[in-house]
Amino acid sequence: MAGLNVSIAFFFLAVGVCQALRRVSKRLLSPGAYGCLARELAGSLQLCMSCLELRMLVEIGPWGGGFGPDVVLTLLFLLFAVHGASFDGASANPTVSLQEFLLLESSLAATAAKLLAQGAGTGTGWAVTRLYWSWELTHFHLIQNLIASECSSSIRTALHHAAFAEGTCSFLFHLVFLKLRQSQPMYRVPALAATVTFLTYAAGPFTGAFFNPALATVTTFHCSGSSFWDYVQVYWLGPLAGMLAALLLYQGNIPRLFQKNLLYSQKSKYKIPKARAVAAHAEGDEPRRRRKGEKSNSEPRA
Repeated sequence: MAGLNVSIAFFFLAVGVCQALRRVSKRLLSPGAYGCLARELAGSLQLCMSCLELRMLVEIGPWGGGFGPDVVLTLLFLLFAVHGASFDGASANPTVSLQEFLLLESSLAATAAKLLAQGAGTGTGWAVTRLYWSWELTHFHLIQNLIASECSSSIRTALHHAAFAEGTCSFLFHLVFLKLRQSQPMYRVPALAATVTFLTYAAGPFTGAFFNPALATVTTFHCSGSSFWDYVQVYWLGPLAGMLAALLLYQGNIPRLFQKNLLYSQKSKYKIPKARAVAAHAEGDEPRRRRKGEKSNSEPRA
């Protein structure tokens, strides 16, 4: 249990450091630089450090600490609830940033800056977490250091099944995200955290359930057992296809690519009652009758 307490303290430390980084950068940087760079870097750093430590507990905890998946899933829900409340609008997910670009909510330059910041944040998070593990504060970290050089691929099923699983997770996550993005944080944050927890529980045994290309890249691409192209298909193309499918289903189109709605007919939200429509038509005809009468009266009589 002592090892679990150390991991929980590490979670709190990661959130605290990244929150301080957000506050300092918000004061020193312009709103544009903060939104595209510092905010995404801090969010990706926080997400990567937390998920790597949690992944270590998933792999070693059941036999090294004696606790089951219920503990890990509870921690996962609480962590993503904290992430949603503290990210300050950052996505820390390349597919979400690309979705904003396709929705015309972000420019190409801003999207590229966000993707670079997310890559830098996850890379830094991986390096910091590896350094923290090297201190071997618990027996979990000692075991992690022993098996780190021999990590195996997170793809534990056929390649097309794995790509479909990651794509489906991304599709469901983005569908919920699109539905709730305009709602109040008190409803949006726990709903997204519950969605991530459920998807991780369902697809975790097959692919690890990342549905986040940046996080998957630093976590599993260096492990043996699958080729680089296999990883690209499962962890990059799968989530990207899921995001596009969710956006198309929710919007009916992809605004950045085409304006025509392919799935839903464009109907007016407001219906005019028939009696009012007849009255409006009669009022519109009255001036025309008057003009016609005035014109006939002005004609010379024989």
